[in-house]
Amino acid sequence: MTGFTGFALRRAAGAIVTLLAISVIVYVVFYATPGNVAQITCGPRCSPEQVHQVARQLRLDDPLYLRYWHFLQGIVAGRDYSTGTSVEHCPAPCLGLSYHSDQQVTQIILGKLPVSLSLVLGAMVLWLLLGVGTGVLSAWRRGRPTERALTGVTLAGVATPSFVIGLVLMIVVCGQLELLPFPEYVPLSDDPEQWMWNLLLPWLTLALGEAAYFARLTRASMLETLAEDHIRTFRAYGVGERSIVGRHALRGALAPIIALNANDVGAAVGGAVLTETLFGLPGIGQELVHAVDLPVVVGMVLVIGFFVVLANAVADVLYAVADRRVVLT
Repeated sequence: MTGFTGFALRRAAGAIVTLLAISVIVYVVFYATPGNVAQITCGPRCSPEQVHQVARQLRLDDPLYLRYWHFLQGIVAGRDYSTGTSVEHCPAPCLGLSYHSDQQVTQIILGKLPVSLSLVLGAMVLWLLLGVGTGVLSAWRRGRPTERALTGVTLAGVATPSFVIGLVLMIVVCGQLELLPFPEYVPLSDDPEQWMWNLLLPWLTLALGEAAYFARLTRASMLETLAEDHIRTFRAYGVGERSIVGRHALRGALAPIIALNANDVGAAVGGAVLTETLFGLPGIGQELVHAVDLPVVVGMVLVIGFFVVLANAVADVLYAVADRRVVLT
């Protein structure tokens, strides 16, 4: 199959293979480690009877490949867990059972996921608007005071840790100016307006540092594209500078921007721990830090890996939309 459809299918197949490889690595790292795997899985508060029950559920007497196969079956088709007095069915995708909270790991993740997605997707919109806009303007005004001022701002953004940005924003915006309330997560379905206002500071905290990286990358890519032969040809034919920058140079500079955005979005789903902790947002990153039993950690790592792979697969498709030559490679 050729053309864009074939390209998209090949990228989808590659993403599935990558996810399978991640599941193998994660399972081996966490469940084939030296020590009492059943005790580690159950957690420090489990009784000997509970540890024995976990060992039976994990089939620790079976070969490693067979245990992984049952683990993979749970993800694809679900599995049953014995709670001692009854049997509980864990529907697909079943990532295990938390022996600390007696909850299915999938339910725990689904409860935290809307918070992390709300934080990351809102911040992504801001860092793209601020970063790409600043980078384009800096490249357009190269050698002028505007460019030097923007370069100084982006350097400051790169050098400043996100938790410092968040603390300053809370002290100034919430404390001194009282323009916004101290953030408290409100579900989007409950009150969209309060959802937005309460996430505005976390969005800015996560976005400002990332925007600085995007500004530097966009500026470098734009300067490289503006020096190419076809841009000089447009200028020779009298095409306006705004049209050259906005329609032609920016499109040529999109590939590295798409790549960086894919990596940042995928990693930030579980990596925005500082931002979630600073503002008390009950997301995946904070849950991963406070997890006390192994199934929750494994499930969180697999979900984070899924979003990293998904973001990069979407980026590949966007490459093809931005530059049709990618389909031919």
